[in-house]
Amino acid sequence: MAVFGMVSAVSGFIKIRYLLDKAVIDNMVFRCHYRITTAILFTCCIIVTANNLIGDPISCINDGSIPMHVINTFCWITYTFTIPGQQHRQIGTDVAGPGLGNEYGQEKRYHSYYQWVPFVLFAQGLMFYIPHWIWKNMEDNKIRMITDGLRGMVSVPDDYRRERQDRILKYIENSLNTHNGYSFAYYICELLNFVNVIVNIFMVDKFLGGAFMSYGTDVVKFSNMDQDKRFDPMIEIFPRLTKCTFRKFGPSGSLQKHDTLCVLALNILNEKIYIFLWFWFIILATISGVAVLYSLMVIMMPTTRETIIKRSYRSGQRKEIACLVRRLEIGDFLILHFLSQNLSTRSYYDMLQQLCSRLGTSRTPSAPSTLEMNPISHPIYPPVQNFAGGKETET
Repeated sequence: MAVFGMVSAVSGFIKIRYLLDKAVIDNMVFRCHYRITTAILFTCCIIVTANNLIGDPISCINDGSIPMHVINTFCWITYTFTIPGQQHRQIGTDVAGPGLGNEYGQEKRYHSYYQWVPFVLFAQGLMFYIPHWIWKNMEDNKIRMITDGLRGMVSVPDDYRRERQDRILKYIENSLNTHNGYSFAYYICELLNFVNVIVNIFMVDKFLGGAFMSYGTDVVKFSNMDQDKRFDPMIEIFPRLTKCTFRKFGPSGSLQKHDTLCVLALNILNEKIYIFLWFWFIILATISGVAVLYSLMVIMMPTTRETIIKRSYRSGQRKEIACLVRRLEIGDFLILHFLSQNLSTRSYYDMLQQLCSRLGTSRTPSAPSTLEMNPISHPIYPPVQNFAGGKETET
């Protein structure tokens, strides 16, 4: 029950918060990183450290000459190993278990990652929260202050709503084309989310000895193989039975070597945790990459911004919306986009309608043309000398 109590504490990361208390300053993909993924990793960390689920994380057997707690502690804090060359041999006749055969002249694969699994999971949870923490501090409650009084309100008096909407419109007009730094910070943090999940995939692959990249595909292939001919890749990466070598001095001072078999019960959890993380990281990396490409389209293509505004302002004319987009820079558009997520549909629709009328009628003065600076007039020609009559004449 203590485990479920700890897990319930982590659920605060993914609980639904009322819009009255918290402004929406990102998108769903962004929230998948710092809420869902962080909660998953912290929950896995708690499960791995809860020894009452599986008993002792390691249990070793020996000939009785070494106290049990000594050999268990030694093999846990150092490492255990298996023999890759003995991995696919017949269990019970050729080997005692997968990778547990004659080690003479054989390459050994050492396993010491199990000591660090809780720490790595906790560090990964922090890594997925950092981009949100950076953006939250750089955003500095701007959207919360702008939408104060209207955020989350569905039914409000018309006079009150118009007064609040007019306040937002005045802010947008007075601060027009000054939010590019705001949008730059957001898109950098969004890119950081994508980079972070890629870095985590490579980091876990290095942590597990280069076996994580193909871990999920190997498990899928294993499930489709014939029952008599398949070998579980999860056991190869997360062995449940390993060997450990303990050396000590005997009564005569000679060096004695003791080979023990160790049961790693913790790997029963580890193999399930990492197969789930493999699929989740692949899904998260895919949708994060799509989100980055979508943001690039929003930044580089004004027609994309027109389409987004058109979805919320359906009665607006395309020419009217195009004129609005031309007046707004990317930072102003991002402010409008966040307003659409924090205001009611009616409030946002009315505000867009008024914004189009205000910004659409007021044009930014352009530089005067050459004709405006030099108005057309009748040219005055200089007097021409009439050499024939000796007099000057004007034309």
